[in-house]
Amino acid sequence: MSQPHHQDSSSIDLEDLTPSSSATEHSPLSLQVPCSPTSKSLGGDTLRSRADSFNSTAETTRSRANSFNSEAETARSRGNSDLTTTRSRFEGDDLTTEEALRPDKSTEKDFEVDNSPFAFSPGQLNKTLNPKSLAVYRALGGIYGLERGLKTDLLAGLSVDETSISEKINFEEATATRRSKPIDARPILVPEDIVTGREVEGQFHDRKRIFKDNRLPAKKAVSIWRLFWNAYNDRVLLILTAAAVISLALGVYEALGQPKEPGQGQSLDWVEGLAIMVAIVIVVLVTGLNDYRREKQFSALNARKDDRQVKAIRSGKSVMISVFDVMVGDVLHLESGDSIPADGILVSGHGVRCDESSATGESDAMKKMAGSEVWQRMMEGTATSKLDPFIISGSKVLEGVGTYLVTSVGVNSSHGKIMMGLQAETEETPLQAKLAKMANWIGYLGTSAAGLLFFILLFRFVAGLPNNHDTPAKRGSTFLDILIVAITIIVVAVPEGLPVAVTLALSFATKKMFKENNLVRHLRACETMGNATTICSDKTGTLTQNKMTVVAGLLGTHTNFARNVEMSLEEKPVLTFAAAFDRLSPELRSLLLQSVAINSTAFEGEEDGKATYIGSKTETALLTMAKESLGMGPVAEERAGVEIVQLFPFDSDRKCMGVVIRLANGSYRLLVKGAAEIMLDHATEELPDISAHSLEPFELSNSARMRASAYIDDFATESLRTIAMLYKDFQQWPPVGAQTLEDDKTMARFEDVCQDMIFLGIVGIQDPLREGVAEAVKRCQDAGIVVRMVTGDNLTTASAIAKQCGIKTEKGLVMEGPKFRQLSDGEMDEILPDLQVLARSSPDDKRILVSRLKHLGETVAVTGDGTNDGPALKLADVGFSMGIAGTEVAKEASAIILMDDNFSSIVKAVMWGRSVNDAVSKFLQFQITVNITAVVLAFISAVSSSKMHSVLSAVQLLWVNLIMDTFAALALATDAPTEQILNRKPAPKSAPLITTNMWKMIIGQTIYQLLVTFVLYFAGYDILGYDTKCLPQNLARQCSNLAGTPEAFQKCLDPGLCTDTMHTELNTMVFNTFVWMQIFNEFNNRRLDNKLNIFEGVLRNYFFIGINCIMVGGQIMIVFVGGKAFQIKRIDGTQWAVCILTALPCLLWAVVLRCIPDVYAKTVFDFAAKIWLAVARPVLKVLTSIFRPVAKGWRAVSRTVFGPTRRFSSRTVSRFSKKKASEDEPHGKGKAAAAADIEAAKGSEVDAWASPKTPPPQHSSAGFPMQPPPITLTQA
Repeated sequence: MSQPHHQDSSSIDLEDLTPSSSATEHSPLSLQVPCSPTSKSLGGDTLRSRADSFNSTAETTRSRANSFNSEAETARSRGNSDLTTTRSRFEGDDLTTEEALRPDKSTEKDFEVDNSPFAFSPGQLNKTLNPKSLAVYRALGGIYGLERGLKTDLLAGLSVDETSISEKINFEEATATRRSKPIDARPILVPEDIVTGREVEGQFHDRKRIFKDNRLPAKKAVSIWRLFWNAYNDRVLLILTAAAVISLALGVYEALGQPKEPGQGQSLDWVEGLAIMVAIVIVVLVTGLNDYRREKQFSALNARKDDRQVKAIRSGKSVMISVFDVMVGDVLHLESGDSIPADGILVSGHGVRCDESSATGESDAMKKMAGSEVWQRMMEGTATSKLDPFIISGSKVLEGVGTYLVTSVGVNSSHGKIMMGLQAETEETPLQAKLAKMANWIGYLGTSAAGLLFFILLFRFVAGLPNNHDTPAKRGSTFLDILIVAITIIVVAVPEGLPVAVTLALSFATKKMFKENNLVRHLRACETMGNATTICSDKTGTLTQNKMTVVAGLLGTHTNFARNVEMSLEEKPVLTFAAAFDRLSPELRSLLLQSVAINSTAFEGEEDGKATYIGSKTETALLTMAKESLGMGPVAEERAGVEIVQLFPFDSDRKCMGVVIRLANGSYRLLVKGAAEIMLDHATEELPDISAHSLEPFELSNSARMRASAYIDDFATESLRTIAMLYKDFQQWPPVGAQTLEDDKTMARFEDVCQDMIFLGIVGIQDPLREGVAEAVKRCQDAGIVVRMVTGDNLTTASAIAKQCGIKTEKGLVMEGPKFRQLSDGEMDEILPDLQVLARSSPDDKRILVSRLKHLGETVAVTGDGTNDGPALKLADVGFSMGIAGTEVAKEASAIILMDDNFSSIVKAVMWGRSVNDAVSKFLQFQITVNITAVVLAFISAVSSSKMHSVLSAVQLLWVNLIMDTFAALALATDAPTEQILNRKPAPKSAPLITTNMWKMIIGQTIYQLLVTFVLYFAGYDILGYDTKCLPQNLARQCSNLAGTPEAFQKCLDPGLCTDTMHTELNTMVFNTFVWMQIFNEFNNRRLDNKLNIFEGVLRNYFFIGINCIMVGGQIMIVFVGGKAFQIKRIDGTQWAVCILTALPCLLWAVVLRCIPDVYAKTVFDFAAKIWLAVARPVLKVLTSIFRPVAKGWRAVSRTVFGPTRRFSSRTVSRFSKKKASEDEPHGKGKAAAAADIEAAKGSEVDAWASPKTPPPQHSSAGFPMQPPPITLTQA
């Protein structure tokens, strides 16, 4: 194992950290990353001062009187003042080390570590932030004690070759103050130590063992047994089970306990009870396995959602690593917009402010101070409680740049502890909410029909009891048959498959969308995107490639340069890059290098094993130009000897960024770069002669200003992004008369200093359009989606690119953000339909635009990448953040992350969103058709039967229910979108779930199916000749060839038995025909429009093919071997032909229905609805008054009868889960894991009387029990 080390001639002893010590070598001067530890750049990119350079005063308040290392024993002075700070104390200043690090009772285990090579335990490190404690920070030896105790390096970070650590260090060694330290205490880091080029086996073994990695333990998944229990824990299934058990018991008693008459065969009534129980087991198994599969899919998607890349320093190089791979001891970068992945201490930084509201509840931006300066203040005795070097995980970096040392990760971090204590929440999408309401009403109507059927048959049964001479067991069995049929109709009528279809469609779509570079963070966005009516898109990286190159420019106001002759403009001579930059004087060349290299947050690093610049693409383009044309060396070397006094990070409102540096002569220089036309307004002087050796500015004349403005417009016309560079020198900082920041009087306000600047030049940066963007925009427009460009570029550049994309049309309106935000709400609403490009826009302009569009009823999708885009991303119906260029704040505010930052991926999201909505509509159309047909058929056949038996038995209805709720959902929810899905307009928010076309198909197919089944049931005897088969002469002819005993021959001649057999055959044909009509109708439902090709894309959907094969195979097996269990009889080939040929025309009937114009169908439906409401309203009032007490009584009986069973089952499952968790965690974590399992079970458990796919029951105002809304097995 090689530990990162380097040579530092200014090594610091803790006892020497006084105002006169050389501790300023560690003062936080880094712009972004620590510098290379050797004189030769090894990829570091910092602006850290060297021993021979000026020491930063940006973060410290060291004396600036006459020297940089004042020997004053009092507190520091600023400028030449004599202000003296009295000694102050911080909270816990009087605590001893033992008192400061004393563990809490609940965290004692975190302090117990076996065989640790590190000086500190996780518990000791956690004490720094529980709460923030400077006393603990001091007890741990400050930033340098942490550096030694964690075996890391504040400059080079961890070594990429580290595995196990052999040399141990104890607490006293790490925190001890030493008078001297050898200069070569850290050997020089050589290039071979930096990159291994291979995966190191067992990397960071000891760190992972002691401190864990940065992963949170996955919430213990709900066990498959719990899912089975949830699927079975439904009041209807429980009642059906009880009835089946009683039926089985009566059947067994009748078969074994009742005397048989001579010649009577064995009673098989018990088979039906057993078959119902087997059918219930199959339904529960299929439902549980389906739920288990969905939960696994969503768990995988959630894991992908949490992963992201962070910038770390390892072996002296800046690298991108997964957030899961962050280790204690790592040194990570901080930038504006970052979401902090782990706890730590600030090593170096400029103007770092964090929003810690999510962790501490404090809404104020917290200013951070480097750990070295805090330690120095402690040694001086001037530390106060306001000093804050602590970086809290889960907080957001609002501004500034820097690096910090990681001290706690994963479950030990502040954010990790909060997340571990949170209960996972389920997310109900808008479509699920709509379907839940519809399922309530459908279930209510079905339950009413079942209740009505039960009471009708019950009255008939009771009325016939005086003439019923059957045995008590037989009469009890008859009553149970009535109850079972009624309960089974409820099972079929309740559409629990509706929420399942939504969840299946969403799980399938999100998985496919991830492959299409769309990472869905919130499920509701998947379905909402399908109905988006407008997309407000960024330009850079979304419509363009984000591969920026400087292709033209202007030095001063006279020297124009370009890469090719085509950039030469009329009557404006153009030079090549080499010719233009060769004319520069050394002084101006150095000034341009400062403007590019110092005023930048980009740095050198590696991507895919190649050296490159990492950061904003605009800045990397400028650095590439400086390297190729200005002879710039490694960025770290350019920044090494520069003292940064103040940073002005890029601000999207002012469209620029700046930096203040201290020059060798003691003066200060402000360097600014930003949007060219805005920067030109701030300039009043220029350097007219670029070859002059003196930087003597002259007034920027009107002609020169107009000339520069003309170049800006010309570059913009060529779709180039224009960046201007300015500078100005000051004798002191802050300048006289400039306002300073309230919390730091050494920092000036940007608006007060960025005035009367000196103009250096302009560069034009080319960012080519992404391939296929114009086609993608055209497809969106064809789909009825308005695409708008919202960009920070100037008006001319934005218009030129919008025209190339096809966004800007001849009548389209282009407006600048400052003008847009000045409009009133009414004026905005008036221009919005024509607004196509919003240029020079700020994030607030984007938020206002989204707000007004939503006010007009639009479904808005918006893209964003910056921290300030968060409000607009949150406000939009669907927010898209950039996976590559986006900040973590933007990603957390978004609903979908574009992994490739490509506009074409948004089009894919639209397609999949529409596919989800279509899948649900297809299934809804299919299920309502089956529901109506099955309930009406069972109801009428049972009422009309002399034996009060439904043509569809309970087991047959359970098979139909399985087809409806599971198989059809899988088949119809997995259709991939086709290109034709974009050939229709988006559905408005007010659109109903069931459209006119869907009602047309539902009612049309229901009429056909009921007509066919009723004809077979009521007229089948006559049509098929069954009425003559049981005549004595026909029976004699049929039985003459029968081989067997005389008893069998006499049984064959029995007309009553023959009639029962024919009746069973006919019922089998009705059942078989009914199922085949559902199979064929499933193909009809693959289309929701009036086009006729229902087989389009069917061969690409293997789920659909496989599910239909299962359904067909299952139906054939049931007819051939179902027998007594399904109450059917095997039918011959002719009868099979009748079933298929009567079911198949439903395909042709669908063609006829599609030929009926929707307008005509709507007129008929509206008329029918008015009649229905006129009749139904008084009936519903009557039913309400009748069933309200019934519902109350039912709930009371349910609580009394099933309450103990539910409690017993819950306790049993909980004990089983706890025992299993204890077995899975043998190392002392059984209790915690068991608790997590119980909490997970509670999170997914529904009311014992609720449907397994729906939440606890709700009750309407009328008092009727309503089917609950759905459960989504995924985290929000």
